[in-house]
Amino acid sequence: MIVAIDGPAASGKSTTAIGVAKSLGITYLDTGAMYRAVTLGLIENNIKFEDSLELKNYLIQIKLEFAEDKSGTLLFLNGSNVTKKIRTSLVTKNVSEVSALKIVRKFMVDIQREIAKNYDCVLEGRDIGTVVFPNADFKFFLVANEKSRAKRRFDDLSKSGLLDSIGLDDVLKDLNKRDYKDSTRRNSPLKKAYDAKTIDSTNLTINEVIDKIVNIINKKRTLD
Repeated sequence: MIVAIDGPAASGKSTTAIGVAKSLGITYLDTGAMYRAVTLGLIENNIKFEDSLELKNYLIQIKLEFAEDKSGTLLFLNGSNVTKKIRTSLVTKNVSEVSALKIVRKFMVDIQREIAKNYDCVLEGRDIGTVVFPNADFKFFLVANEKSRAKRRFDDLSKSGLLDSIGLDDVLKDLNKRDYKDSTRRNSPLKKAYDAKTIDSTNLTINEVIDKIVNIINKKRTLD
């Protein structure tokens, strides 16, 4: 079973996907973190995003692994724990550009499909229901107004100590820029699948969003 959750930045996709996976007792595959890890790797290795040859050489030698510990899910890039480093503002500012690269998307989609062959999965992103898993068993598209999304992102960065002296207005501007980049990119743009159910999380708690999705899935599974 594949559950696809798409939507713009800070709409609550990751936290929702984690909660849905836990409620259903299935695997959560953090695709957004995977793109962030690649972005971090390119930056740390001084690889120019437009250098196709260097990109290809880098991608074919990287290894991405997830692990669980008491604090939650950890992500390792070539054996190094990058869980916190991928959430810095530098990565956030560049991940949309990297995610839009055709060579990167093909590489990541192949990995995600390979992993999902062996597990029931919940995946979240921007093109999970349209490109990565167009035949997903369940598709959802999370939305929320820009002010509530900016506040969520600001609070998350504040708790993580990653604000880098930026304010709420700066976070809002970054979100608007990312929304534009994600929805207008040539390769796999942010778009609602025609058969996805839209859920507006503006006035809902994360637990309410999770419960709504889980109830929809369980109801459909019971009927089937």
